[in-house]
Amino acid sequence: MADPTSTGRLSTLSRSVAGRRVVVTGAASGMGRATAHLFADEGARVVVADLGAHRVEAVVAEIREVHGDAAAHGVVCDVARPEDLARLVQEAVAWGDGIDVVINNAGISVPNDCVQDEAEFEETWARSLGVNLTAHVRLVRYALPHLLRSDSPRVVNIASTEAVMAMPGLAGYAASKAGVAGLTRSLAVELGRSGITVNCILPGPIETAMTQRFAADEKQAYARRRVPLARYGLAEEVAQMTLNLCLPASGYVTGASIPVDGGLTIKHM
Repeated sequence: MADPTSTGRLSTLSRSVAGRRVVVTGAASGMGRATAHLFADEGARVVVADLGAHRVEAVVAEIREVHGDAAAHGVVCDVARPEDLARLVQEAVAWGDGIDVVINNAGISVPNDCVQDEAEFEETWARSLGVNLTAHVRLVRYALPHLLRSDSPRVVNIASTEAVMAMPGLAGYAASKAGVAGLTRSLAVELGRSGITVNCILPGPIETAMTQRFAADEKQAYARRRVPLARYGLAEEVAQMTLNLCLPASGYVTGASIPVDGGLTIKHM
């Protein structure tokens, strides 16, 4: 522990992620892109993982233009494929010589309800759980040997307020996001003695590509009616909470599910 008198500071815990090796899935757009940018801005070395080489390369180029070639590395990855996740970890370790932080951000939202025909329901249900839930635990398992060698290992799972509330027609999405919250608690208990913190963020209505399908006036009306802060959130506002949970100073926070929703989940009417 640093001697505060030698630095002019009264506090002793670090709020810096400089040099940390961070893997972000779903990092080519929305909250994942904002998270990759923020960690790079704070001095971390970021692995940008997502579908589509062009999309991944674009985010890597954005980061490298500001912070240099050593700040980011891209991996094209379908998180629903275990072999892709294993390769993601291998490439991340080869590039960064280790992993300190895993951010399970990749997710999909597809229509899935009980009145679909059987084949469509089974396909969308399996895809929703595969991307939104199973991929999370697989990536943690593959990264675990490397997290155990970190002096400040962190896992952050991005779920949704749909983990605690629900809309019709998204059964697989709601079930998978509730599963992420439960998985977070389980992993936090299991990995706590190894010093690995595992936390979960529940984003509410956020301005991302996933919400662009709604008209601006519809979103404004919804926010005024349902959100105490009366607006949609920004992707960076979710990223900032993710960063906070990954600070060395946040080593006593684990198993938490934290809403970033403008107060959506606390408003009764």
